[in-house]
Amino acid sequence: MSIGKKLEALRKKLSENNLKAYYITGSDAHQSEYVAPHWRTREFISGFTGSAGTVVVTQDKALLWVDSRYFIQAASEIKNTEFEMMKMESEDPSAIEWMLSNLEKGDRVGVEESEISISSFDKISKVLKGKEISFVPTKDILSSIWNDRPNIPQTRITEMRKEYCGISSSEKLDLLRRELKRKGVSWFFLSSLDDIAWLTNLRADDIPYNPVFYAFMFISLDKAVLFTSKSRFERFDSYPFEIEDYSNVYDSLSSLIHGKGYYDPSKVVMSFKSFFSDNDVKGRDITTDLKAVKNDVEREGMRRSHVEDGAAYVNFLAHLERSKVTDEISVSDALAKERKRRNGYLGPSFSPISGFSEHGAMCHYSANAESNKKIVGDGLLVLDTGSQFEYGMTDVTRTLLFGKATAEEKKDYTLVLKGHLALCRQRFIKGTCGVHLDVLAKQFLWQNGESYFHGTGHGVGCHLNVHEGPMKISSHLIDVPLLPGMVISDEPGVYKEGRHGIRIENLIMVKEDISTEFGDFYSFEVLTLVPYEKALIDDTLLSDEEIKQINDYHKRVYESLRDRVDESSLDYLKKATSPIKRN
Repeated sequence: MSIGKKLEALRKKLSENNLKAYYITGSDAHQSEYVAPHWRTREFISGFTGSAGTVVVTQDKALLWVDSRYFIQAASEIKNTEFEMMKMESEDPSAIEWMLSNLEKGDRVGVEESEISISSFDKISKVLKGKEISFVPTKDILSSIWNDRPNIPQTRITEMRKEYCGISSSEKLDLLRRELKRKGVSWFFLSSLDDIAWLTNLRADDIPYNPVFYAFMFISLDKAVLFTSKSRFERFDSYPFEIEDYSNVYDSLSSLIHGKGYYDPSKVVMSFKSFFSDNDVKGRDITTDLKAVKNDVEREGMRRSHVEDGAAYVNFLAHLERSKVTDEISVSDALAKERKRRNGYLGPSFSPISGFSEHGAMCHYSANAESNKKIVGDGLLVLDTGSQFEYGMTDVTRTLLFGKATAEEKKDYTLVLKGHLALCRQRFIKGTCGVHLDVLAKQFLWQNGESYFHGTGHGVGCHLNVHEGPMKISSHLIDVPLLPGMVISDEPGVYKEGRHGIRIENLIMVKEDISTEFGDFYSFEVLTLVPYEKALIDDTLLSDEEIKQINDYHKRVYESLRDRVDESSLDYLKKATSPIKRN
């Protein structure tokens, strides 16, 4: 069915339900960043395949809001359709502002009740109510026009080995219940899929690249219930929780909920709101904070992951010099082939980003059969990839040079590198949040009148989701102090539409550093072990401190990987990690 036909069918449903507009988030019943095909409602109605965006459809308008990561991609994917792209954080009105300006008093805006969080619904409803516009939670409307809608996935569930997760599910439940008592509540309703996977030490493949499974969980001081199908387990008699079917959650909650409880209104969707009372405590999922600080076993697993991944990456880079890659996909495929050889490798941690020349200027570009660009002549390739291991995860971006670099490309690369280095070498006092450090990565670009508009760093899971909260390094005020054991990315970049993109990313882990009369100070341990692209570095722009930092890092890469790479890759490794010496 064409986009036009889908819009026509949806508009008919709006008329039948007395709705002037329909608001589509494209999220699932767990507010996941990436969702299974069953919940890709935004993609179904608009054709836009990015992981974030908002759609508003009226009888005569179809609008798609996206952030700066997706400006180029969205414009391409909605081309020749009725959809109009609206740029978030620009002069364009937000979706709410647009509705306030274009809808009338008494109009009703619908939103699917299992696709929007309680907090988002309440926020939008309050704003629209000021103009006497009703925001209405509806039952599923899109399924009636989505004839081939995929089913909710039911992939096989497996249990992590304790040697990789460090703490049993029973022990994690004990930690959680201590927090419930401390908060003075008797139950906790959990909807976040990666939190459920962490708490239960279970993994599956319901969402591509994210080893999670669709489930809800209810935990009280003496009982725990996991809502997902028993048929997904080989055995299920040894877990410290009961298992009920996913679809039973609504019926069961009525009998399970007693007394004052706790839930996260930003993660729990509107279809559950009637189960909660004003007396309940609302806040960030308790498990999110517990999960963010990796235990000793998880920390060692993350280190091991980066040694294995670094060896695979160096083998790939060494072979890249000798082989004849032809296009963007063949580059990422060649790297994936090397990773498959490593012990404990399970698969990629996200869909690879491999963008050559002007495609590198698209932050979240994904090459396909139609867009796959040939690698011909001089140019830069942004390669953002990662690995899932049984015991950890990686996420690394390198910008690779093919042919000769222009002066602009070398300058841009070096400015990005300077910010990347400044962030990961910083010592900071206990209580520091990511927002306090963000400018470190942007300062050199700003001085040159350049910038980037994505976050500088996101939290990373341990054999879980590549994007993990609650911590973040960005310009947004997120009041979450960085704590030892948190793993986060360091990935500044610069993107020049139609010319080139540059991004450099390492994963870094917060560690204890020094204590003085002024307090406790932390710093970062760099986990990633992949050489920088020395041919793109303009050493005249580097300080002596920065050159030493690069040389020390490359020495560590060499010493960590020299006994793990193929013998045929040793010469490349030596050359790639040799010291920079000023001309």
